[in-house]
Amino acid sequence: MLSFLPGWLLLPFSFTLFSCNLALWGILVTPLGLIKLLLPFPAIHRLTALAGKGCYRGWTSGNTALINLFNRADWQITGAQALDKASWYLLISNHKSWLDIPVVSTVAHSRIPEPKFFLKDELKWLPFLGTGCWALDMPFMKRYSAAQLAKYPHLKGKDIETTRQSCQKFKTVPTTIINFVEGTRFTENKKVQKRSPFHYLLPPKAGGIAFTLASMGEQFNAILDFTLMYPDNPNNVALDMLMGKLKRVVVQVEVLPVDQQVIGDYFNDEQFRERFQLWLNQRWQHKEQLIEQFYQSETLRTSAEQLPC
Repeated sequence: MLSFLPGWLLLPFSFTLFSCNLALWGILVTPLGLIKLLLPFPAIHRLTALAGKGCYRGWTSGNTALINLFNRADWQITGAQALDKASWYLLISNHKSWLDIPVVSTVAHSRIPEPKFFLKDELKWLPFLGTGCWALDMPFMKRYSAAQLAKYPHLKGKDIETTRQSCQKFKTVPTTIINFVEGTRFTENKKVQKRSPFHYLLPPKAGGIAFTLASMGEQFNAILDFTLMYPDNPNNVALDMLMGKLKRVVVQVEVLPVDQQVIGDYFNDEQFRERFQLWLNQRWQHKEQLIEQFYQSETLRTSAEQLPC
């Protein structure tokens, strides 16, 4: 571990190595997308998917090794004992930092299938990024605006159908779909701008997760609710990590059932939409309580340690 070195010295060194790790696996995975595009055969697709999974695992392993190299970080992961790499999961989480993606990938690495993100359909045409994500079998979704639906009524429901078709490959391959439900990273300024009723969280957005469940809800074995905390690095978590100052990574995992409470026509059934929004808001209230209880226990522990013998 190099955390004993001054942060100003670690910062350029760690940033360079993280960038090189991303560039290395990005360069390796991009040709897989081109091969998949030029040779549209099932056997080739299976091979590129397997190679892409290896690249994702390599990137994750590299990130985890670098985090531990530059930081004396204590990983505290609870609730993940019963997870299974042979299952299908929808993973929802709060969002604190760009470090959340490497952290979630690290937790997933030996416990659940590699996480995949829903991407806008337009992104598939971007050089390198689009082909790389396609090679990794990231699902692309096509959404239509209210104006488009009003002008072309026959498109109604096509967005979910397109996404469902995009996810057909996941019926035979265990998969984890991840959704940061708040839609953006938490900051105090964003909390004020969004008038968040929570102290530690931003308001959850129901549309994305409802869209995912409507598209492939019957395939999921469970919903995984991740609560991420960096209790000793409340502000610039990623910068602190690059400077060797990351102390603890806390991940609390809750396994939730996939039932009729969360599967329905969110966009056309007003009653279901209200029930689903209530369910998600209650999850976020519960998450807020978990975080508050964690910090309260931290305060009590610190106070106890400071008491004279």
